[in-house]
Amino acid sequence: MPLNPDAAITVTAFDWVPDFARGLVRDLRVRWALEEAGLDYRDEYLPQGTQKLPRHRRRQPFGQLPTYEDGAVTLFESGAIALHIADQAPALLPEGDNARARAAQWVIAALNTVEPPLGDWSMATLFEADKPWSAPRKPAIRERIDERLGELSARLGDDEWLEGRFCVGDLTMIAVLQLVSGELADLLERYPNLAAYRARGEARPAYRRALEDQMAGFTGAPPAEWAAAQQEEEIA
Repeated sequence: MPLNPDAAITVTAFDWVPDFARGLVRDLRVRWALEEAGLDYRDEYLPQGTQKLPRHRRRQPFGQLPTYEDGAVTLFESGAIALHIADQAPALLPEGDNARARAAQWVIAALNTVEPPLGDWSMATLFEADKPWSAPRKPAIRERIDERLGELSARLGDDEWLEGRFCVGDLTMIAVLQLVSGELADLLERYPNLAAYRARGEARPAYRRALEDQMAGFTGAPPAEWAAAQQEEEIA
């Protein structure tokens, strides 16, 4: 849906990230939930580095993005925000008894069980790739990722969604599965039901709108230190 500058809901997002991070920054998860819920929102774009300043830390004590504000509550952590949005949109919860609890278990599983080894992989291959301990860690990290994917694949089986119909748990899990890319792509290929599951999520109109909105917001310039490092790399 078109973004409304007068909307009550505000989501913080970066105005620039490196190419490899585009489509993966966690404000996409919040945008997707809002699109599924049919809730209008507006963006507050932050240049890289300003998320660590006092004004933003009052919203997010760890200096991260995204945050969510709606006039009644200010929230951080994409999982907590997505669950709050689901509370306002029954379509984001499964059918049946204890719907919110069942959805919440999958949000938490995505973030606390499936995502951590993927974060370890990012540290070893991107952010600490030059450290002597990173390369030796990669085989063990891949093994942990493969184990988690195998367990998730076994649970999903031939089902379309985790709890009968698409819910906020699927949204969060699919967003995490998007991190299985690049050197890890072969791991997802081992589990065709997970690859199809991720593709079903990415084909949803709400996801497509959320992705388009995120990509349209990357209009800022890279920080000076990033640009200098890239120039150094090109010269080398």
